[in-house]
Amino acid sequence: MSNVDAEDSRSIGRRLREIRAWRGMTQKAVAELAGFTEGYLSRIEHGQCPVERRSTLEAFAAALRVAPSELAEQAFPPAAADPVTGEAQATVTALEVALSDLDLGAPLDETARPWPAVAADMDRLNTELRPATDYAAQGLVLPGLLRELHTLYVIDREHRPDVLRALIDCYHAAGIMLKNLGVRGLPALAAIHARRVAEELEDPAWFGLVAWLRASTIGSAGRPRMLDLSVQGADALAAHLDDSRCRQMYGALHLNAALASAAMRRPADAAAHLGEASGIADALPEGPNRHGFGSLYFGPDNVGIWRVSIEVELGDPGRARELARGVHPSEVPSAARQGMFWADLGRGLATQRGTRDDAVAALLRAEKIAPQRIRPNPFVRETVTDLMQRARRDAGGRELRGMAHWMGIAG
Repeated sequence: MSNVDAEDSRSIGRRLREIRAWRGMTQKAVAELAGFTEGYLSRIEHGQCPVERRSTLEAFAAALRVAPSELAEQAFPPAAADPVTGEAQATVTALEVALSDLDLGAPLDETARPWPAVAADMDRLNTELRPATDYAAQGLVLPGLLRELHTLYVIDREHRPDVLRALIDCYHAAGIMLKNLGVRGLPALAAIHARRVAEELEDPAWFGLVAWLRASTIGSAGRPRMLDLSVQGADALAAHLDDSRCRQMYGALHLNAALASAAMRRPADAAAHLGEASGIADALPEGPNRHGFGSLYFGPDNVGIWRVSIEVELGDPGRARELARGVHPSEVPSAARQGMFWADLGRGLATQRGTRDDAVAALLRAEKIAPQRIRPNPFVRETVTDLMQRARRDAGGRELRGMAHWMGIAG
């Protein structure tokens, strides 16, 4: 069996050890500042224990006075090892150029097709590429769409509201794609552009989507800010809950607030926000997951997916497994959401000796559903690395080694 290299440059433990040495801090000092034992930190640094929760990563990052992303290094697998994610990686530069160049209303030396032709590509983006979580394909079409939409905003006054809504959709897609691929800085820039567009629309539902995007792309360095933005966004929508779009955004913002609370080790607050989101989801008309305002697919099953993730974050894998039995992820038409359901469930199951085979099965299922979302995820990578060290020479072990190969974490 191929062994995982404990010195892998993408290991959270190695990065933690490197930065601690750079700071000139002892294991004891860092562990005490983070609220853990020195022995636990030592096991992490030597690859004997995975970092399983956001709160743990963020506590060590705070102790070392660095951004959590410095420890996670949510990087792509090498393109040579994984051509699928390599294709997505190759599109980032063009997106960066578009996000840096464009400014709403500024003159552009660009041409654009008529709105109906652009609208057809927007429909494909929203009904095919985004639900499939095909980041490589999204990355190919988004820069051109953004340029055409900015041009149409200037020259096509008749369709300006449609163009503005399409622009927010594009910025939302770009921000989430870049964030999930571990790109720094650009997701927040996409959110800034989206907020400028929403100001033109003056529609509370779109302001709500922008609030969700800002909170989601702020990064793990700002969980309190993520919580504040989510709560402020939800409060701003409270007077507009007669609009189904606003109800969905209100619920989605409470899900963001629940995750932020869980990562901040505030389980009671997480439960309160989950309860608020669940109440909204249960009151939606039949088939709420199919409404999908903003491609968020807010509804009971999506709330269930978030519940599982949050229980894993809070360190209760048994409760997560129990809740998972009542969730139907396939009812949410988003490969990313389905994939993260199985990934987070697998991460939780991997913490218990008796359910590690189930954990491998869940992780393999997640990776099959949404490889471009799952393979770069730092917490999934930590779990797979840990499981690889424990894998036996059986069929499950071979499949796990195959997944690890495509993630670029095994020889």
